Amino acid sequence: MQPSQLSSGDLTADRRADYAKMLDEGGEPAAAAELMEQALELAPLWAAGWFRLASYREKAGETQGAADAYRRVLEFDASDVFGAGLKLALLGQAATPDQPPSRYVERLFDDYADRFETSLVEKLDYSVPRKLAELIATTGQDYRLAVDLGCGTGLLGPEIRGRVDRLEGFDLSQNMLAKAAEKQVYDHLAQADLSLDAEASGLFADSGRHRADLVTAADVLMYLGNLENTFGLVALLAAPGAVFAFSVEDAGTAEGFHLAPSLRYAHSEAHLRGLCERNGFDVVEIGRSTIRKDGGKPIAGILFLTRKSA
Repeated sequence: MQPSQLSSGDLTADRRADYAKMLDEGGEPAAAAELMEQALELAPLWAAGWFRLASYREKAGETQGAADAYRRVLEFDASDVFGAGLKLALLGQAATPDQPPSRYVERLFDDYADRFETSLVEKLDYSVPRKLAELIATTGQDYRLAVDLGCGTGLLGPEIRGRVDRLEGFDLSQNMLAKAAEKQVYDHLAQADLSLDAEASGLFADSGRHRADLVTAADVLMYLGNLENTFGLVALLAAPGAVFAFSVEDAGTAEGFHLAPSLRYAHSEAHLRGLCERNGFDVVEIGRSTIRKDGGKPIAGILFLTRKSA
């Protein structure tokens, strides 16, 4: 969250918001909501303040009041940098969006970049890069050019660098890309948005199509929801015979995808198989595994190894 979003611009409103935060952290969300309402009387256009009020009301069990506040967030921030639309969907007050707002995902990871690896790897037992690299290694081949989609801080890069001549990494978050650059394993890093079409995505700004013989997406597809567009981009990136290796959170259902309380999307195996078939990828191998913890609970994932039809 940017500093400009943390402040209402009114000193008294900010002070009351700070007290509200203390009450919430002390286990009194209803009291926090009441004080936050007073702050918003002084700063009624403060989108971040309305989001705080919504979260306090939600914790206090005031579902309708929370939904009303989330709608005010969207009224004052059409880009939905806070993900209020996702929250409304989870409350049953709106349809589940096919994609999360790009500004929400970008802000999420820009804020998370400095503590990402410590939090995810050391505290949440995140294991996708190693497991996906092991799956790729079963092909027994080396690769001329690999494109790492949603590369984040570059956790997958060192795992596959030894079998790749050139490695490109793309991510929506500039802060994550800066962390990936510190590892000095990527030959090229650039910003890209996998929810946009080919021309606007940023994936083809510097290089041509059908250029990669390995495409990876480790722990990124769960932030995209409907993957039709993303698979279309991968099909444009991949050369004939290329390997596409990726992970998803397991929906545990027969079809489709859904939005989880974590605000990440979970996808079913059948749904992913259909996407692969429609975009010219043959499924070579599938692995199921715990990919991380969330709230102390294991999160089930599916790892796919596929190959583009020649």
